[in-house]
Amino acid sequence: MSLERLCSTTDLPDGEARRFDVGEHRIALVRLSGEWYALGDRCSHADISLSEGEVLIEECALECWKHGSSFDLRTGEPQSLPATRPVPTYDVKVQGDDVWVEVP
Repeated sequence: MSLERLCSTTDLPDGEARRFDVGEHRIALVRLSGEWYALGDRCSHADISLSEGEVLIEECALECWKHGSSFDLRTGEPQSLPATRPVPTYDVKVQGDDVWVEVP
C-alpha cells in the first residue's frame, strides 16, 4: 500500500466529487458533511465516470449520471439497479490541509 496526495482540503467543496488518477487507479473523491470518501471512479454497470454524477447527500451515495445507479460512499455497494457489483473503496486520510488516499 502507498499513501498518495490527491489535493488540498480547500480544493473540493462540500457535496461535490472530483476524479483523480493515481497510477492505474481512477478515483472519485467526495467531500460530504465534513467527511471524505474515495471510491473507484468507474461505474460497475458501464465504464462511466462516477465523479461526473450527483452526490446524494441523504443517502451518502454517488449516482452515476448515465443510468442512475448509486453507490454507497462508505462501502462501494450499489444501492440501485442496473449496477449489481460494488466499486472499490479507498481509505482517506486528512493530514493538515492535505487529502491523501491509500492505494494498493
